[in-house]
Amino acid sequence: MTQPIKVAILAMGGEGGGVLADWIVDMGEASGYVAQTTSVPGVAQRTGATIYYVELFPQAQADAAGGKPVLALMPLPGDVDVVLASELMEAGRAVQRGLVTSDRTTLIASTHRVYSIAEKSAMGDGRVDSNELLGHAERAAKRFIRFDMAQAAEASGSVISAVLFGALCGAGVLPFSRAQFEATIERGGVGVKPSLKAFGAAFARAQGEAEATHAAPPTPAPQPRHPAVRALVERVQRDFPDPVQQVLLEGVRRLIDYQDVDYAGLYLDRVAAVAALPANDGGKLLRETARHLALWMSYEDTARVAALKTRSTRFDRVRGEARVQQGQVLAINEFMHPRLQEICETLPAGFGRWLMNSTGPRKLVERMTQKGRVIQTSSLRGYLMLRTVAGMKRWRRSTIRYADENRRIEEWLARIAETAARNPELAVEVAQCQRLVKGYSDTHERGLRNYDTVMAALQRAGAAIAPATLRELRDAALADEHGHKLRAALAQHALA
Repeated sequence: MTQPIKVAILAMGGEGGGVLADWIVDMGEASGYVAQTTSVPGVAQRTGATIYYVELFPQAQADAAGGKPVLALMPLPGDVDVVLASELMEAGRAVQRGLVTSDRTTLIASTHRVYSIAEKSAMGDGRVDSNELLGHAERAAKRFIRFDMAQAAEASGSVISAVLFGALCGAGVLPFSRAQFEATIERGGVGVKPSLKAFGAAFARAQGEAEATHAAPPTPAPQPRHPAVRALVERVQRDFPDPVQQVLLEGVRRLIDYQDVDYAGLYLDRVAAVAALPANDGGKLLRETARHLALWMSYEDTARVAALKTRSTRFDRVRGEARVQQGQVLAINEFMHPRLQEICETLPAGFGRWLMNSTGPRKLVERMTQKGRVIQTSSLRGYLMLRTVAGMKRWRRSTIRYADENRRIEEWLARIAETAARNPELAVEVAQCQRLVKGYSDTHERGLRNYDTVMAALQRAGAAIAPATLRELRDAALADEHGHKLRAALAQHALA
């Protein structure tokens, strides 16, 4: 018995999933097929995509049988020929639902990510591993065609639905020619030229189909022209093992940008001390400590935040995201609400302590910052104000905040060294506890409070604590901002 052709489309709002479904239906009907489409909307943006479902049945066979085909309203697990996913997580959800099977389904998906609400709201790194998603999809599908379709859509000035339509044609899984696909777009009459451009690029990409299966070539080592920077790069290449060099080079780049060359040299000095520890773990302790040390040494103070907000790359990114056209004016407003403590931490230590302990000046500053301010960084005045704050990094090493963070970093490194002597695996978990310390203002205070709580529990337990227990405490601290899960985990392990 002839079965309908069954196509499921998973797309988020604004990506043209409905248009794509309508194109497939229109193409089928114009080519002598009975076609039907239905849709079930998701709950909200990135908590659930809309599922569009299309079935196609040859009209000639229906006429020969003397009846009308009965087409389904929703896809069933194990009974779908083609799945189109506008984003990688949606491809993973299709696999999870059982819509993708290795004996039947062609999966066509974009490899870009639009992070879900759960991923973005996590206190730690809540992102799902894209490589794992790709691996699951590869194993689940009969054929898996994937590339960055969002980038392809942007390059052609079109939308992702046109790219998916081109990839569907290039896959050759539907009984229609390229001319029939293109005629469908032309009949739509809206955005025909950019849609055809996106279609053609995706068609060629789907027919090639090789990009996602080849590993990217190794990144060549940088060759900086500045002598002091070049000396740091050569030191990394000479004194540290290959597996950790890429992490160290990124750490050096980050800390030169954050402060200066000497600060990056201090970073390598600290990493060298960790490299000398007796940890026979394939370099895992060195790699994790190097990564988290670079993050901690580039802690976010007001000077850092101001520098990031006034970068030309940020203005370019905002213009791109807002799709600013020629002749349009873009205004960027920043809401700034620095507390007295953050202001004092940005000033030289003596001046900061004087202001913190004063009466009149302190009240004046608190009154000025009580309600916060809106600063337009796209204006000359607002830009210069933040650039002045960013320039305060020149005396960062003399600030109260630097002294506090430096002390905490040294204590953390000493604890890693002490732990590595008896339990290298536990030392790796100690290194990863730096994840708790992040952000600025209230976020930083909460993270630091959780970090101190976990380190105090480690101190009390001593050598008796298992690496898995410390990992559980850290994950509990990252699970909610109020610390309820951390307190429950401490009580469970009798470490409260």
